[in-house]
Amino acid sequence: MPELFGINHLTLSTTDLDRLVTYYTELLGARLAFERAATASDPRIAVIDVGGDDHLVIVETATAPGTDLDPLGNAGWGLRVATHAQLCEVREAILGAGWPVGQIETLPTQWTMTVRDPDGRPVDVRAHRPRTSSPSPTTG
Repeated sequence: MPELFGINHLTLSTTDLDRLVTYYTELLGARLAFERAATASDPRIAVIDVGGDDHLVIVETATAPGTDLDPLGNAGWGLRVATHAQLCEVREAILGAGWPVGQIETLPTQWTMTVRDPDGRPVDVRAHRPRTSSPSPTTG
């Protein structure tokens, strides 16, 4: 049986597709892959590339999305940047645009901050910390 390779996409709903696409592309560095207009049977959608082969599918709906934290008090999902410096840069851009963002916290394997997107949905943005190498066992 083949192993899973990763997450292909995550679908988000929003009442304002343009506003949410702008937030994720201009502040978080995602890239708009494509957009589809609404039809009589399907809502308007946008797909944004968030790095690698991972995407956010954003669907415009009449109902606002939930804004609760997960059972652990976190966002429940997150995006990743490459370095702590980039995480700081993203935080400053979000603050400069007037959107809410938490402090950067240091965890054992990464740095993290929780932001609230324009719909109020929590999103963790993280950067992995460099791994420290363990001393190799001495052979004798």
